[in-house]
Amino acid sequence: MIGCVIAFDSEADALLSQMEITERKTVLGRTLIRGRAFGKDIALIECGVGKVNAAAGAAIVLSEGATTVLNFGVAGGLRENTQVAELYLIEKAVQYDFDITQLEGGKIGTLDGETENFLPLFVPEKLKLPRRALGTGDRFNDSAADHALLLELGCDIREMEAGAVAQVCKNAGVPFVSVKAISDVYGAGSTTEQFKQNTLRACAKLKEAMQTILESL
Repeated sequence: MIGCVIAFDSEADALLSQMEITERKTVLGRTLIRGRAFGKDIALIECGVGKVNAAAGAAIVLSEGATTVLNFGVAGGLRENTQVAELYLIEKAVQYDFDITQLEGGKIGTLDGETENFLPLFVPEKLKLPRRALGTGDRFNDSAADHALLLELGCDIREMEAGAVAQVCKNAGVPFVSVKAISDVYGAGSTTEQFKQNTLRACAKLKEAMQTILESL
């Protein structure tokens, strides 16, 4: 079964609008939806925004029996190698707001017990999308300092959930796949305004690709 951890409704609709839904229930205050799509059994949790919500969502779908976890949604581009409404397969993720370097040294984002700051994600060979590195943090802003840090770490894309899901899935020993559609690009105007203008367009691209994404898992 594929467990989908999705932040909010318009992202989740890219799959739910094409899914035969068999059950809805509330788990830890969030909506869990079961069904089938493109020949796959699905358990989808609308977890809410941010790392704690995402980690809880990952734990929920794993407890429901997910053998692969999928996260898809919109994200912000950081470099010229990302374009609005284009899809990217995340090959590694770092939590750029996690910093215990003063205690343990190493690079920002290196989790307790880890030796590298980026966690690798599962990259399906059949899914022919450009691959990018992602930074996850509990911040949505136009901060020049955050942008500089993300570039220094080697990130191409930023958002607020996938790095936390990667951590939970690594601990559980379950493959984790993430696909992001770009809603905004740093330096192209207000991130907030771009997000408002482009989110539905980006989600439409996810919907178009959903069969390909699921069949690759």
